[in-house]
Amino acid sequence: MNDILIVGAGQAGMQIAVSLRELGFGGTITLVGSESAGPYQRPPLSKAYLAGDADVESLELRAPSFYEDREITLLCGDAVTTIEFAGQQGVATTASGVTLHFDGLALTPGSEPRRLPIDGADLDGVLYLRDLDDADRLKARWDAAHNVVVIGGGFIGLEVAAGARKAGKTVTVLEAADRLIARAVAPVTSEFYHQAHVRRGIDVRLDAHIARITGGPAVTGVELGDGSVIAADLVLIGIGVIARSALAEQLGLELANSAIVVDEFARTSNPRIVAAGDAVLLPHPLGGEGSVRLESVQNAVDQAKVAAATLLGTLEPYTAVPWFWSDQADLKLQIAGLSTGFDDIVIRGNPDDEHFSVLYYREGRLIAIDSINDAPDYMAVRRALGQKATIPAELAGDTSVALKSLVIAGTA
Repeated sequence: MNDILIVGAGQAGMQIAVSLRELGFGGTITLVGSESAGPYQRPPLSKAYLAGDADVESLELRAPSFYEDREITLLCGDAVTTIEFAGQQGVATTASGVTLHFDGLALTPGSEPRRLPIDGADLDGVLYLRDLDDADRLKARWDAAHNVVVIGGGFIGLEVAAGARKAGKTVTVLEAADRLIARAVAPVTSEFYHQAHVRRGIDVRLDAHIARITGGPAVTGVELGDGSVIAADLVLIGIGVIARSALAEQLGLELANSAIVVDEFARTSNPRIVAAGDAVLLPHPLGGEGSVRLESVQNAVDQAKVAAATLLGTLEPYTAVPWFWSDQADLKLQIAGLSTGFDDIVIRGNPDDEHFSVLYYREGRLIAIDSINDAPDYMAVRRALGQKATIPAELAGDTSVALKSLVIAGTA
């Protein structure tokens, strides 16, 4: 293999390029991204960047000289539109007409915001937040906005809501489900965040039915199903993301709900092509049932390392412990493991103190943790999961004992 093309210049794409060099690959590496900026950190967009505590330069994953020094060709502001194979060789064409030849291919296309199909969703002042351009549009309106409505009670929505409230704005969160962050955490964690945001002055409305967004040409409000209207001069929609799958579909790869299906070695249904990042559906990394889609920096980095090794002929299964975090005002949520399928929980500490953990169990075995402002508990569980160890549920709730001291070896 002499020439490797990586389509998608986010965290996963950048990591594949870096890992290829670290593994000794001496051929050409071309990293193509549709955004004008080079690879950058996305998590700060809804927090430090929006608040003005970070700038574009501080978001860069690597300085431009880093790519030059490692002879990684970085093409920004251009998108690969077609890919064709002829034998072992492939050729890709970009929107600007650039032709790229390769014999190794990695797809890291990332995701895009799920759009809200509702009247008024295209009004001026109705925004999404996924990339740097989105963040700049939001920042441009931030200081002048007084009434902010966030549609969607997931991580992005709540992070923006918390930042808006801290900045003194009137904030309303509208969530269609009966609890916040429902896809990621247990009801006890959802209820904690509901009450915590209410205590901080945010109006949180669950089971919210949105009829339309009002105004013209600029947004003025959000009308609910009961006819009431919430005033808004800025609306942020955060109702999830959809994997970008156009190229994978063009290549005839197996997809599931638009996500690219891969095996534990990051191989797609065409074993010549690897894929990584949040556009990918992969086997449960800790041996649980089914497949998962992980939208996190950790997954982008760890799966990219596996993909790079696979491209070079070394098959190393992806078994990294998933972990995530979310900063909402002064509340730091850290998650380790995957709680899907849990049948028991242990609450360690008092949620009213805003310092506690929720440990998840399935058939008596520890599978995940939510830690709120409790880094030691989080790290104890993350290490335990990495060692295929467990913590007895009957002991886990005793806060007089350090959680790390309760870890016991388990079977794989």
